[in-house]
Amino acid sequence: MKSLLLLVLVSVCWADHHSDSYTPDQDRVIHIQAENGPRLLVEAEQAKVFSHRGGNVTLPCKFYRDPTAFGSGIHKIRIKWTKLTSDYLREVDVFVSMGYHKKTYGGYQGRVFLKGGSENDASLVITDLTLEDYGRYKCEVIEGLEDDTAVVALELQGVVFPYFPRLGRYNLNFHEARQACLDQDAVIASFDQLYDAWRGGLDWCNAGWLSDGSVQYPITKPREPCGGQNTVPGVRNYGFWDKDKSRYDVFCFTSNFNGRFYYLIHPTKLTYDEAVQACLNDGAQIAKVGQIFAAWKLLGYDRCDAGWLADGSVRYPISRPRRRCSPTEAAVRFVGFPDKKHKLYGVYCFRAYN
Repeated sequence: MKSLLLLVLVSVCWADHHSDSYTPDQDRVIHIQAENGPRLLVEAEQAKVFSHRGGNVTLPCKFYRDPTAFGSGIHKIRIKWTKLTSDYLREVDVFVSMGYHKKTYGGYQGRVFLKGGSENDASLVITDLTLEDYGRYKCEVIEGLEDDTAVVALELQGVVFPYFPRLGRYNLNFHEARQACLDQDAVIASFDQLYDAWRGGLDWCNAGWLSDGSVQYPITKPREPCGGQNTVPGVRNYGFWDKDKSRYDVFCFTSNFNGRFYYLIHPTKLTYDEAVQACLNDGAQIAKVGQIFAAWKLLGYDRCDAGWLADGSVRYPISRPRRRCSPTEAAVRFVGFPDKKHKLYGVYCFRAYN
C-alpha cells in the first residue's frame, strides 16, 4: 500500500511539473525528465504539408533535448532526412547534417537545406519541387546513444488520370507503366493519390498499376461489368502482381506546369507528323497527355476541338459540359489512337517557359 501511495504521489507531481513546462508561445519550452523520460524528443508541428510542382516547401521538424544529460553544446547532434518509399520497405537518403558537415543526395542536390530558424530547428526546405518529391519524409535526430524521429507527408496539388498506350488495354508491366507515365509528363500515382481522386469523383473500370506495385481501380458508380451492381463504391484492389509478367493499365499523377498549353489555330486539319511540325514551327512542342489533364483540372481549360497529342492519341478537354461537348460531365474526352498518316485533326501544343 505504501508503494502504491508513493507511485500515485510521484505521478501527480510529474503531471503537475509536465503541464507547467508548456507555454502557449510558438517556440515553447519543453523540459525533458532525464531520469524516466526520453532525453531527446523530435516533433513535427504538421503531419502533412501541401505544395505543387515548381513550388518551395518547408518540412517541419524540431528537437528538444535534456541539457543535463548531454551538456550545453549541440555540435554532436546529427540530423538526417530520408524519404520513405511507397511500399515502406526502404528509405532513400535526402540530406544529412552534423555540425559544419552537410551532404545532399541524388536529385535533391542543390534544392534542399536546413531552415535553421532556431537552435533546435531541424526543418528541411525543398525548392523547385518535382513530381517525384511527393511522399513521406522522416526527420531523424541523433545525439550520442539517443535518437528520435518524426514523419512528415508532402502532398502535391495535381490530377490523377488513367492511361494505356496505343497497343490497347492491359499491355503494361509495372516497369513499362512507370515509364509510360514519365513519357506523358507525369509519375505513377500512389494509392493515396488514387483514393483522393476517387473521393473527387474519378470512376474508371480498368485496373491499373500504382507506385507500390499494387493493381487497383476506382468505382463511384457500381455496375455489373465493374465488380457488380450491388457492391459499394470504392477503390477496388486486385492485390500485388508480378511486376515483370503481369500486364495492366496504369494510373498517372501530374501537377502544375511552367509553360503554356494551347490549341494551335491552323488553317487545315493535320496528320500526326504535320501536327508535330506545326507545334515546332510555332516555337513549341506537341503536348503530352499529362499536360492536357493538368490544364483541364488545374486551369479549367476548355476546348471542344479534338487534337493530336504526343503519344498519338486524340483528345479534347471539357470543363463546362454542354451539348455535343461531353454533355454529362467535365472530362478530358478520349477519341482514340487514329491512323497517324491518314486521319486529320487539330493539335494541342505546349511551350515551356525558361
